[in-house]
Amino acid sequence: MKKYIVHLWIMGWMTLVGSLCCCAQPTLQDTVTQDTVPEARTLRLLFAGDLMQHTPQIKAALQPDGTYNYEECFARVKPEIEWADVAIANLEVTLAGPPYSGYPTFSAPDDYLRGIRDAGFDVLTTANNHCVDTRRRGLERTIQMMDSLEIPHLGTYRDSLARSESYPYLLEKNGLRVVLLNFTYDTNGIPVQEPNVVNMMDTTEIARDLERAREMHPDVIIAMPHWGIEYQTLPCKEQREMAQWLTDHGVDHIIGGHPHVAQPLELSDDSCHLVAWSMGNVVSNQSKPNTYGGYMVRMELTKRDTLTTLSDCDYMLYWVSRPPDNGYRHQYRLLSVDEPDSLLTATERQRRGSIRTAMRQLMQQHNKGLIREHKF
Repeated sequence: MKKYIVHLWIMGWMTLVGSLCCCAQPTLQDTVTQDTVPEARTLRLLFAGDLMQHTPQIKAALQPDGTYNYEECFARVKPEIEWADVAIANLEVTLAGPPYSGYPTFSAPDDYLRGIRDAGFDVLTTANNHCVDTRRRGLERTIQMMDSLEIPHLGTYRDSLARSESYPYLLEKNGLRVVLLNFTYDTNGIPVQEPNVVNMMDTTEIARDLERAREMHPDVIIAMPHWGIEYQTLPCKEQREMAQWLTDHGVDHIIGGHPHVAQPLELSDDSCHLVAWSMGNVVSNQSKPNTYGGYMVRMELTKRDTLTTLSDCDYMLYWVSRPPDNGYRHQYRLLSVDEPDSLLTATERQRRGSIRTAMRQLMQQHNKGLIREHKF
């Protein structure tokens, strides 16, 4: 009887200890709590090409009161630009004040810059072959205007001190750190006047900039070169060599401009490197084949813990309707390549159809990697 009682006491004690152990030790599922899963942070970027301003565009924007209005120019694409947390484009004009002029020495109204800002662009690159069209006065006044409107910019500087204080450009948003680089192959042979500085496509200088960029501990480095051969729809040998050098030296993605026509996109198999060879013009009065259309690149960067990836990427095709084509009903307008026929004149439909076919064929034949078209 005593043995039986002792046995029951031991069994009860073991049951109690077991229940306590079960309460004290969580299961594997319990250990994977919300706190142990790295929080995902996302940054949406949009890149656009060359913001031009030829004389007919300036005249079309002129209002009876002497101001210039560009609201209608960007109205159709504004919601797409505003999709991004940060939208970036290349300002390929100077703002030297009146008298205004188009090609070959661009000097646009200040209202053009306001229109660009109001359309949703957040950051502008300025190192391009037209940045010193109006010499030192134009370069410095352009910087002054961007500063007055609180538009961050990179590529041209009043002097070397201003450059050292703000370049490479560090973009911090949504918990991500992105370094932006911008440089140009040339300034159309016009000397840069001292003390002004223009970022040139000099690998010795770019290597120093990349060293400084790495010291900023970025999650991603993106280079925006002004390069290539005008009106060629495929990248040239020099572009490919420069792109390889940049990726070899730590650049993650490359977003190019200058040829004034669309060139294809290439995404590496591991999605670690995106190259947009040329996005074409954003808006211009150019009429050569393929110059009145282009694309914008949309990138989504996702960071978990210390790992940042290109989690999504696409592009959107658009074209430019000009006043002569739309029967003087409207100014220059950026429109989708799939704009309904009912909203277009016969001339607009013909021009839209031509540029849409050309750009889609280019992308289908020469894009590399899983990059889809975003239709709007």
